[in-house]
Amino acid sequence: MNTEIKGEHYHVWYDEENHSIAFNGSLRLNGSNSYEPISKLLKEVSESGIDSILLDLRELEFLNSSGINTFYKFVMSMKAKPNIQVKVLGNSETPWQKKSLENMKCFLKTIELDYI
Repeated sequence: MNTEIKGEHYHVWYDEENHSIAFNGSLRLNGSNSYEPISKLLKEVSESGIDSILLDLRELEFLNSSGINTFYKFVMSMKAKPNIQVKVLGNSETPWQKKSLENMKCFLKTIELDYI
């Protein structure tokens, strides 16, 4: 499993000890195909036998609609894995996060959202 993905303006990495995937910078990738490495990481982590996943978005300053769609698809896929608790850490001062993250509850009622 590739546990780190870097681009010019972003960094995504998986911390195996804490079962967390952290996102940093600005994700402005072009279309869902460009988000495939991130989708693959999310899927592989969810299939690794863990009982919880933490998505740490506190340092993610911008996410375009293709990226939001990638997160929503991942969250929807977690309905089929009720034994895995999904928690999202966001930053209440980052404009896109509050609304977009709250919408995740529409797809997965058990998701935990927390903000700094």
